[in-house]
Order: sequence, then C-alpha cells, then structure tokens
Amino acid sequence: MTLALAGFAIVLGLAFFGVPLGFSMLTVGVALFAQLRGWEPAFSMMGQTVADLAANDGLSVLPMFILMGTFIYKADMAEELYDAAYSFLGHFKGGLAYATVFASAGFAAISGSSIATAATMTKVAMPPMRRHGYADSLASGCVSSAGTLGALVPPSVPLLIYGIITQQDIGHLFIAGIVPGLLLGLFFLAAIAWTVFRHPERGPAGERSDWPTRLQRLSKVWGVLALFTLVVGGLYSGIFTANEAGGIGATGALAFAGLRGRMSWRTVYESLLEAARTTGMIFTIIFGGKVFANLVTMSGLTASLVDWIQSLGLPATGVIGVIVLIYIVLGSLMEGLSMMLLTVPVFAAIVQPLGVDMIWFGIFIAMMIEIGMIHPPVGMNMFMVKTVMPELSLATIFVGTVPFLVANLFALALLIAVPGTALLLGHLIR
Repeated sequence: MTLALAGFAIVLGLAFFGVPLGFSMLTVGVALFAQLRGWEPAFSMMGQTVADLAANDGLSVLPMFILMGTFIYKADMAEELYDAAYSFLGHFKGGLAYATVFASAGFAAISGSSIATAATMTKVAMPPMRRHGYADSLASGCVSSAGTLGALVPPSVPLLIYGIITQQDIGHLFIAGIVPGLLLGLFFLAAIAWTVFRHPERGPAGERSDWPTRLQRLSKVWGVLALFTLVVGGLYSGIFTANEAGGIGATGALAFAGLRGRMSWRTVYESLLEAARTTGMIFTIIFGGKVFANLVTMSGLTASLVDWIQSLGLPATGVIGVIVLIYIVLGSLMEGLSMMLLTVPVFAAIVQPLGVDMIWFGIFIAMMIEIGMIHPPVGMNMFMVKTVMPELSLATIFVGTVPFLVANLFALALLIAVPGTALLLGHLIR
C-alpha cells in the first residue's frame, strides 16, 4: 500500500514538472512493480500489458472516431452549426451564448472531444460575441464550458475509454449519455439566462434573422444530422458494432467534406497526421495507465480501499459522495483523461460490489471529468481558450466559467439523486 501511494505521489509530482503522464505512469509502474516482484517480472508485465492492449480490437474504435472529428473540423462544419443556431437565437439577450451551446453540442456529437470542441468554438464564436459587445467573461466562460458537452454527447471519447477499461458495452454507454447531455445543455442555457438577467449588458441582443435566412442556414447542417443518425442510430439498432460505427463515421465524414469541396489530398494527409498524433498520445496514456493500475492491484491498495470503505458502513450514495470529493481535488491538479485512467480501475472495484450500475457509473465519471475541464487551477478547456485567444486573462475566463460550473454541479446532483436520468433511455430501447 505504501509503495502504491508513493507511486501516486511520484506520478503527480512528475506531471507537475511537465513529464508526459503516459511515460511517467509507465516508468513509475514498472520501477515500483520491480520492488515488489523483481525486474524481470516487471518488464514481462509491461510487455504483456502493452501487447494485450495493442491486440485489443476494442481500441480500434478510438482512431476512427478521432479521424471523423478531424474530417468534420476540416469541412468547417462548426461554423455553419453556429450560424444556424445564431439565426434562430441571436435576437435574444444572451442569444449568441445560447447559439454557442447548441453549436457546441452539435460539434461535440461528431467530434467526441471536449478540448477540440472548445478550441474550435473559440475560433468560431468568440469573434462575433466580442463584436456584438458581449463581456469577455460570459463569452469565454460559455465557450470553454459548452465544450464539456463532448464528454457526454455520443460518440464520446471518455465514454469510449471507460468502456474499454471496465469492459462495458460502448453502445449502452453512448445511449446513457444522451439524456444527461441534454439536461446539462439545458442547465447551461439556464446559467446564461441567469447571467444576462442579472447583468443585461454582458449579453446584448443581436439582429433578428428572417425565415428564409434561417431555413437557408439550417439546410447547410443536414450533414451533421445525417452523420449522427447514421453512426449512433446504426450502433443502437445493432446494424453494426462500435468499431464498424467508427469506420463508417470516418468514411461518411470524409465523403461529406469531399462533396463540399473542402477535402484536397493535402487536407486528407494533414487530417490523417493529426488523428495519428492524437491517437498516439491517448494510447501512450492508456498503456501507462494500465501498467500503473497493475502495480496498484498487486500492491493490495485496491483491496485495502474496498475493505476500508466497506468497514465504514456507508451506503452506495455515501461512497459516491466521497468519490466526488476526491475527483474535485484531483481535478484541480490534472487533466481529465489522465485522472480517469488513474482512478477508474480503483473506484470501479470499490463501487461494483455495492451494486452500483457500471453504465451509470460511466456517466458519473464523464460528468466528473467535465467539471475538471472547467475547474481551476488546471481546467484544460480554459487553458485551450487562453491558447487560442492569448489576449484574454485566465482570471477573466475563470470568472466566466463559475455559472457553468454551478450548472455542472446541479446536473451532477440530479444524476446522483435520480439515476434513471442515465438508465431510463437504455432500458426503453432494450
């Protein structure tokens, strides 16, 4: 146990000094495993773990969904989503912020990445909001927070990885994320309404679009609906598996971008290269996280934690409350994917014997990652907005995310109090 706790401390320390998490978890996991069993078993464990993961065809779904999102980004679909949403909502106070939430939800549905959604929508939505006199705090807070919908709206990369780690059905996880994702979007809209009600000057109304303009802009986003229906509908109906859904989605995105004249051979090459880099980064973290998880299991820390929590006599809800507090602390120190890979194997072993539904727990984990994405001081979405628009101060972005952070906490409380928000739709379809 002491060795595993020391491992956590070393990994966090290395991450603080900028060492890539995948390499730090891999190195620390092997070195400390060697202290328990010797160097030869440690290297054998590492090689077998990496080989098993590399041969796991479940992981092949990741690069396909990442490639699909890259093709969609190259087709400039995010800008058209935003224009369509703005034509219907822009004339309301805070209308541009409302449009950003809707456009972010649509882009998240086809990119699967919270950070990519935040980066893209910063480029698309921030300039018009600033041009119409929106406060930088509301604009930047909305852009960074709305990107977190990518953790719930399918196809979600965090839910994909959770499904691989815990061996849960990815299709069931995707369908479970729909209702919580919609509810979170509604809470975000309420946060905007509350902000502009108290401070109308932060989100002035824009121009009203006529119906021909609205219909013309709406007609340009049919590709989003078609692609989402094809991938998610085919997956849920059992027409194809999650791996096939990723491949079909990537092919459909490429075809759609090509039909729009946005895809040259150079663009295809750049998309493939970008998707390969992102995939390599995620796979490295997964490999390192699995090796480190083997160390934690071998040390007996997981079993000891399970025994300790069971000795407290807490109900399942009380255990979930303790996990929430742990995630809030960890979310202020590290980014979401790394946090998930470090903790899910431990927490899953704790909650499963208590009868917690593991599909519901996946949605819970995704929501905790969302909160970490906009939780200071290490909110990755906030830093992404800062990177795209360096003239903004982090303090301004932090202030702007507060209403959305509160909205996230309300959505989390609803998920815990009413588990059916994540499970009902899946039960109905099954």
